[in-house]
Amino acid sequence: MKNILITGGAGFIGSNFVRYLQTAEPDLHLYNLDSLTYAGSLENLKDLPDPSLHTFLQGDIGDSALVNRILREYEIDTIIHFAAESHVDRSILGPAAFVQTNILGTFTLLEAAKNAWAGNYNGKRFHHVSTDEVFGSLSPTDPAFSETTPYEPRSPYSASKASSDHLVRAYFHTYGLPISVTNCSNNYGPRQFPEKLIPLMVLNAVQGKPLPIYGDGKQVRDWLYVEDHCEAIHLVLKQGKDGETYNVGGGNQPYNIDLVQEICAILDELHPQGKPHANLMTHVQDRPGHDRRYAIDITKIHAELGWQPRHDIASGLRATVEWYLQNPQWAQAVTGKEEYANWLNANYARR
Repeated sequence: MKNILITGGAGFIGSNFVRYLQTAEPDLHLYNLDSLTYAGSLENLKDLPDPSLHTFLQGDIGDSALVNRILREYEIDTIIHFAAESHVDRSILGPAAFVQTNILGTFTLLEAAKNAWAGNYNGKRFHHVSTDEVFGSLSPTDPAFSETTPYEPRSPYSASKASSDHLVRAYFHTYGLPISVTNCSNNYGPRQFPEKLIPLMVLNAVQGKPLPIYGDGKQVRDWLYVEDHCEAIHLVLKQGKDGETYNVGGGNQPYNIDLVQEICAILDELHPQGKPHANLMTHVQDRPGHDRRYAIDITKIHAELGWQPRHDIASGLRATVEWYLQNPQWAQAVTGKEEYANWLNANYARR
């Protein structure tokens, strides 16, 4: 790897990966393509370890001319594809953007890589970052998702990601494009846009706002600390086999309601406000078609590449809450826009 294109690198996972890779591989030049929609922010790219080896490029992954020019002009040899619309609630309210970005945008990148590398695939890699939601929902007794679990997406978001996964693998089998795929569980950590559960709960609690719990709160998710995810992707890039898929998970599956209660307990300790923060918890109407349980089996990536998460949910959650408490200016910068307030109103006002 010499010249790396990171798509969506101003978003949550992408920006954390930029920081991780600049520390792990300090001689690489990173080209960061992001359209800076609501969830991408230059705030996430402040104070990088080495700004001189990071080039930010604002643009859409669906812009074929732009993507082709970037790959040729900067002699890109590795593409790490994070860019995606990624929130189930938003996909329910507006699925068209998910089809456009997640499916057609991925297709544009694949075509550009195939054309730019023109069959000279030695030393090249297209890595696609996906989700465990493509596998559907588990019952309480079902085994965890493995790499061979059949796809059964149940939301416009997961359906669009499933489609992009299939496209990526098709380019490997049809054209020989060197690809790898990781399907990860729910990420959490610093710089996550506060439409997602953990930052929404932290920031609402600090402001004394209600903490909306969908349905009975007994949905189960596997939670993966973002730095552990970055390490897994780096390992797949360095040692993973072309054409292979690896599941990446955090090794824990609490109920959502228990997770929120733990956030409240941490805030009671670090940011007391007179009354327990758990008093703010409010049950609201559940999300349509809400998947009940996710769990992910990391046997393959552990056996083949030696990866396993370094953070358990207790240490990762505390570190995450501490980061949001210590960075109120970041929260104000990314949530102080009219679009964010409009989305909160559209998603929660009638629940």
